Amino acid sequence: MLRTPAGRRRLEILEWLKDPAVHFPDGCHGDPAEDGVTADAVAAKLGVPPHVAETHLGLLVDIGVLRSKKIQQHTHYRRDEIRIAEVARMFEKGW
Repeated sequence: MLRTPAGRRRLEILEWLKDPAVHFPDGCHGDPAEDGVTADAVAAKLGVPPHVAETHLGLLVDIGVLRSKKIQQHTHYRRDEIRIAEVARMFEKGW
């Protein structure tokens, strides 16, 4: 179940990353809107260990709805709005 693309926590993460500056005002290195947020910030908001957040974020990267970028020693995650729109269109068309 943890590896399914849709899930309450992963949908929450995607929703939070629509406006990361609001949902992650602290603990981000760089600009949350431009650079994204770290797994540690997501883990803190979810109330889970960082490795659990990394699993969720990794799956979202693997399916293409998040982009990752290394800044210094931290990996930052942000939404890929183009890919999200493509996925939404596929579902609207009945897959």
